[in-house]
Amino acid sequence: MDGGRRILQSIKGAVMAALPLWPAHASASFHPGVASEFYPVAASSERALKNRPASLVGRHLKHRWFAILARPGFGLLSVAALFSCVGFMGWAQNGGYDDFIVKHGSPWDMAARALGFEIAAVTITGQSRVSEKELLEAAGIGPQQSLPFLDPNTTREKLLAIPLVKSARVMKLYPNRLVVTVEERLPYALWQRDGQVYVVSEDGVSIDALQTDRYLTLPFVVGRGAEKRLPEYVALMKSMGDLSHRVKAGVRVADRRWDLDMTNGVIVRLSEQDPAASIALLLRLQHESRILDKDILSIDLRSRDRVAVRLTEEGLAAHETSTHKPHKGGG
Repeated sequence: MDGGRRILQSIKGAVMAALPLWPAHASASFHPGVASEFYPVAASSERALKNRPASLVGRHLKHRWFAILARPGFGLLSVAALFSCVGFMGWAQNGGYDDFIVKHGSPWDMAARALGFEIAAVTITGQSRVSEKELLEAAGIGPQQSLPFLDPNTTREKLLAIPLVKSARVMKLYPNRLVVTVEERLPYALWQRDGQVYVVSEDGVSIDALQTDRYLTLPFVVGRGAEKRLPEYVALMKSMGDLSHRVKAGVRVADRRWDLDMTNGVIVRLSEQDPAASIALLLRLQHESRILDKDILSIDLRSRDRVAVRLTEEGLAAHETSTHKPHKGGG
């Protein structure tokens, strides 16, 4: 007791009253004779933490953790949570989570669909040779996706991976509609590579292997690099006029120049520097001497100042006969 005959508060009671995490009625239970207004709880937890000893705070927090751990059912819940985590990790490592994502979509897609942002309608325009099903499968668009989490740029790149698709645009219309516009590549020529014939577009992209006869009327090129020089070859064919129908194929030689494989088996070798000039010379020779109708194997037009012709065996025999035939004089 002090001089005023008042009971002094114990040190332990003062510490407990100073702790804001400790209930006020708890300090009263330790000291029933002490009025609570003499030892009020600190108004600011930050100021109380600065004033209290660190060791006392640590012991108090430990006491609170032990109190939580000692609650009924906490151990059972902890064990259940541990087994659940282990089971989920095993399920995920065995591919269960990936299968779930494929079938139902990601968790955020599921949440977006629940809010009404599913992809309810897909409008596709511009396609004629590639089916809508092929486009949707290539782009990965399905009911497991949601509109907010669909990346238009990624979807567009997937569409451009289809050989027939030249360009694509993907637009999202909220809340649940997707618009896809594509531009297809057009069959432009046939290209033979490693014994296989492909349908290619004007920009040289292989669209598909030749499987039907519907494209047999297209220009036909052979050799490495020929598919990349299609505009040049088509321009040469146009310059030949009606004679172009007698060209079976354009053969790219060492990716440097063209040989023309004619329908009668004659090979016409064009100049590397000026193939158009070689075509003009061929037209003149055909007009003057019907050179393509003679017994020849090849015509070499690579030189500007001379034309080299290789005869067949029949043509060579006929040439020798006409050369050694005696001339009959008159009189």
